[in-house]
Amino acid sequence: MQDYDRNILEKYKIDINSTRKVRGAVLCDTSRGLFLLKEVSAPTGRILSLCELYAHLAKHGYESVDYIEPNEEGEFVTTFEDGKNYMLRRWFKGRECDFRKPAELLAASGNLAKLHMIMRVKLTQETKAEPLLHEYERHDRELRKVRRFVRSMTSKGEFEIAFLKYFDSMYQWAQIAGDLLVKSGYNKLYQKSIAKNCLTHGEYNYHNILMKGDEIYGASAGILATTNFDKFKQDIQVEDLYYFFRKVMEKHGWKERLGDNMLNAYSAICPLSDEEMEYLKIRLAYPEKFWKIANSYYHSNKAWISVKNVEKLNTAIRQTEEKERFMENIFAFHL
Repeated sequence: MQDYDRNILEKYKIDINSTRKVRGAVLCDTSRGLFLLKEVSAPTGRILSLCELYAHLAKHGYESVDYIEPNEEGEFVTTFEDGKNYMLRRWFKGRECDFRKPAELLAASGNLAKLHMIMRVKLTQETKAEPLLHEYERHDRELRKVRRFVRSMTSKGEFEIAFLKYFDSMYQWAQIAGDLLVKSGYNKLYQKSIAKNCLTHGEYNYHNILMKGDEIYGASAGILATTNFDKFKQDIQVEDLYYFFRKVMEKHGWKERLGDNMLNAYSAICPLSDEEMEYLKIRLAYPEKFWKIANSYYHSNKAWISVKNVEKLNTAIRQTEEKERFMENIFAFHL
């Protein structure tokens, strides 16, 4: 254990058996189970609201979350001598949800629905999501800016050539998604969600879903733990489903049967309204992966474009055809 780890952990009423480095944190084996020590930059008010959310989940029977352990002084954040802040979170023995296993993905979909049924609460401090139309308009501007930049380049590489070749077809998806959004009932759904104090996890993906135990032979919501609620916000809750769903579908080549089963697993617990299905369709229609790759490229070192970035771009373009078929059959969406 490094000195700074020891000095911070000494401020907690807990006996440490051993520690080891994990991704950006320190995993602690203690007399009370596993805990995770991690640096935090969120403001105090935000952290207090996060603790309120964890308490609300526990009160309603959902205790498999990484609640924050208070230190000896009853504070949820411990400041080290270098001025950095740290939190000690409850953790779980197990592994991340395996996106290659449909049973676990269906369990995770049902788990999200259960969370959404509970995550309707007024907290001391909340962050409202940016209206989706504003987000799409900003993304569109950024895409056009990247196109102007690439066009102005005198020497174009493989990435730039592919980007320009497919820009129009990908941007068409963005325009259609924007048009559908304007004509949809999004504003009404958004205001309704805010009025009901609906909260989203903010980053619901397989990295933040843990399968508890040493060996997982099956999958059910009862053996899942959900972590890292730090990006929670007031929003349409189907936003979480969209994010998780898109990530999974991209990994599975937009397989219709898996996608349909995931939607059914969620709807069986938290039924999806027509407005929410429309919202999900619009979110999936927007070429978000293409935008992310373009945005990352624009803010990177143009003198050296990695082979991986070229592969990501080609994958996003190729998967658009698979997504189009999926959208036609599941959402009756036509370009």
